[in-house]
Amino acid sequence: MRQFIAIAINAFMELVRQPVYLLLLTVSSAFSVFLAAVPYFGFGDDPKLVKDMTLAVMLLSGLLGAVLCASASVAQEIRQGTALTVLAKPVGRVSFLLAKYVGLAATLALLTISNAIAALLASRMAFDAYGEADTVSLAIYFGAGLTAYAGAGFLNFFLNRTFVPNAVFLYVVLTFVGFLYVVLFTKLDKAFGEAATVDWRLMRAGTLILFALWVLAALALACSTRLDVIPTLAICSVFFLLGLTSDHFFGRPAKEGVLWAQLCYTVTPNWQIFWMADALEGKKNIPWDYVIRAAGYLLAYVSASLSVALLLFEDRELS
Repeated sequence: MRQFIAIAINAFMELVRQPVYLLLLTVSSAFSVFLAAVPYFGFGDDPKLVKDMTLAVMLLSGLLGAVLCASASVAQEIRQGTALTVLAKPVGRVSFLLAKYVGLAATLALLTISNAIAALLASRMAFDAYGEADTVSLAIYFGAGLTAYAGAGFLNFFLNRTFVPNAVFLYVVLTFVGFLYVVLFTKLDKAFGEAATVDWRLMRAGTLILFALWVLAALALACSTRLDVIPTLAICSVFFLLGLTSDHFFGRPAKEGVLWAQLCYTVTPNWQIFWMADALEGKKNIPWDYVIRAAGYLLAYVSASLSVALLLFEDRELS
């Protein structure tokens, strides 16, 4: 168990040290906040547009992050011979691969948390044609991000600490502090005297998107046992596109008893289960019992994907 935890923590820290991870985390979250400062003239649906776009950024950045991190965690270590060095010790391939997945899942959770903070802030900043952009909140958020980069640069220059992981953790912490300051100590009036509030329903929607990213991570990990970055990205993109349309292409024939459709509908991940942006319209909400059922689907699909990954990795030549 100690070896499993050590490999998982090491996998998490190795992924956080990747410069592309820092770039993906900061760009996606900063872009989500920026989306709330742009007028869309959406006939009163501007706040809904902003929420949908922030959730889309959260999902797409997580897709890219899952593929890149899975390839860096498994495919790159196999290519460089690091995996062979670890497995030369008393560590089984099952423990090695599962620990890698745990570290990958933690990395995606940190990415989603950063994007969720940005999405919550964007939901408060969103305005329609009768309002104005919240430049104060925008300045506080971007100021917190710049402070994180400056703090990481200070630690790197004076204390010889690695820049990238410090920048990642400082960015998440300082943007969260900036978000709390905006919510607790600033006031924003929308049109007709209404006070701007945070749409906390995004937390449940973000949780479901994190579930989707964990499914993608399992698929990417299975591909990374045999393939490199580009083929893994291509296969995961195909699964992503098929999953978005599975209800239309496979769901209807499956209900009619078509065997091939039932098989494809079972194998293809149904992303509509995790995409609940429409449930945020008006006063609707996402029930917690639905989140629990989605977690059951997550557990079943991840278990199946990791089983395939273990089969592919069991006889993989590492030398």
